This record gives sequence, structure tokens and C-alpha cells, in this order.
Amino acid sequence: MVGVAEAQARRQSGANADEIFGALDLGTNNCRLLVAKRAPELPGGFRVVDAFSRIVRLGEGLSRANLLGEAAMARAIEALHVCADKLARRGCVSYRGVATEASRRAANGKAFLARVARETGLELAAIEPSEEAALALAGCAPLLNPRTPYAVMFDIGGGSTEVMWLAQTPATGGWILVDFVSLPFGVIAVGERLGSAFVAPASYDAAVADIAGALADLDRRCGIAACVAAGQVDMLGTSGTVTTLSAMAMGLQRYVRDRVDGSALASADISRLARTLAACDFEERARHPCIGRERADLVVAGCAIVEAICGLWPVPAIRVADRGLREGILLGLMGEGAP
Repeated sequence: MVGVAEAQARRQSGANADEIFGALDLGTNNCRLLVAKRAPELPGGFRVVDAFSRIVRLGEGLSRANLLGEAAMARAIEALHVCADKLARRGCVSYRGVATEASRRAANGKAFLARVARETGLELAAIEPSEEAALALAGCAPLLNPRTPYAVMFDIGGGSTEVMWLAQTPATGGWILVDFVSLPFGVIAVGERLGSAFVAPASYDAAVADIAGALADLDRRCGIAACVAAGQVDMLGTSGTVTTLSAMAMGLQRYVRDRVDGSALASADISRLARTLAACDFEERARHPCIGRERADLVVAGCAIVEAICGLWPVPAIRVADRGLREGILLGLMGEGAP
């Protein structure tokens, strides 16, 4: 395997059509890998040949101590060993690995990434929120409505939430990132605040209000509320929370990516499901086939973030993306214009 610089050099000199590409995202909550090859005949431009996703909770306790804990780092490294094995077995020679909020924020984040390189052979770079937002946009842009002049896109992570204000360029019909904010509200931090059991309505409402308040400056700078009121704004969400809510709204008894990715989730369903989940205890949430035990204590936190965004900018429905940063990385490695 090679690092990012060599992968870019190969791309610029002309890559083999059968070359295997890898995109690795070590987030605050999840470790995710996509391995793909070019497929110009497909809508996304590539065919996934392998994938991996595991909840590692790297940012567990980070909001209290500003340090990555030993148990959390061990979980992440165990998952990264699996990723390294998959990349090697697939013959991947061009890959890019990135780390997000937990790794860039923690006082021992750099030391942790150095340890990852020593123990797994994988080089991961802690990227800035602006690049994280740009990569997510590159991966999700095909799902946005080409008939609206503006869009709000949000990406809920474990340690932060990126909220983007987008505009269409009339000349090309593409989307540009006009402004964005990286909020220090991810599902782990908000989840630690709310707890994993029944969430009292007052506590839930207070979290929603705090998150909405953190978006006020972006709203003022861009005049988003007025554009929403004029019906000029599409909204897209990418995260485990919105995909889970969409699956629940459709009544799915098991998660089906092809039905969820690109679906429309009504704002009324968001509020109804969010309040229902907040009123449940951990075991009730865990029993739902689209949630499970690993995410039962975090889904309400994600709901609070979604409700804050949709409450501030009330659109009839949001578009749901089961894609994002990894797809943006793959497009970049394949020379398709992503960062």
C-alpha cells in the first residue's frame, strides 16, 4: 500500500482501470472502510468491492478529559487491523485514511495516530473540519435537488456536526460550499449529556435549544431562514441518525441501504420518532432492528441534533444519504474532482 502523496502521483500519471482504491474514515464513533474500483457505467462512477464498519467509540469520555482513553484507542486499533488486512487482501495500492474530530481535538491525538502507523502500517491524517465538509459534499452532491438554488447539508458525527450552506452554480449545475460551521455537538458528547435511559422532555428540549443556538451565526451570515421560507432550499442529512429515522419511518424490519439512501424523510416523522425514542428506555430502543444495542444510547442524541437543524430551518422533508466522506475520498483518488 502507498500513502496519499504517491496515490495522487499515480493518479496524475494515469492509473490502471483495474486499480483498487481504498477510503478509510476513523471517526469519533465509527471506523469505516470502502474499497472500490472504477466503474464509469454506474451512477456513482465506482463499484464497491469490499467494506467494513465498526463502532469503536474512540471519543468516549473526550468531552471530560480531552484525552483519548486507552480502551477506546485499543478498540480503534483492533478495527484498523481489520481494515489493513482488507486493503492488503484486495491488492489496494491507492488509499487514503483520515481521522476526524476525536483525533484532531484530543491532546494525545497525534501520538495516537503515530501509534496507529506503528501497529497497523496505516497512515491516517487528522483533517480539518473544512476538508471534512468538502469531502462529505463531494460524496453526497448527486442526491441534492438540481431544481433548487440553495441547500443545507449536515453531517452528524460522533464528536462534531458539520452544517453546510450550499449554492448551485448556474453555469455548471454543480454545488459550491458557500459557508459552513463545525459544531462541537456529536452523538457521543450529546449522548453523554442526555444519558442512555429515558430522557426527560426538559433535558431533551434544552439540548435542542443549545444546538440551534450554535447555528444562529451561520443563519445570520447567510440569510438561510429567509431562503427556506421562500421555498428555495433543499436539505440533506448524512449520518447514522437520519438513516435510522428513515428506515423506521418506512417501517423496515431490517436496514436496507438501497431503500434508505436517497429517500425523503418528512419533518413530521422526524419529530414524532425523535420524541418516541426519547421516551423509551435503553432496552426498548435496542430491540428495534434498525437500531440495535450498539447505537441505542446514541440515537436520541442524534435526534436532538436533527431536530435542532430542522426546527431552525423548517423544510417539509430532508433527503437522506447513506454515503458521504468515504465516497468523497474515493472520487478524489479516482481523479473525479473531489478534494
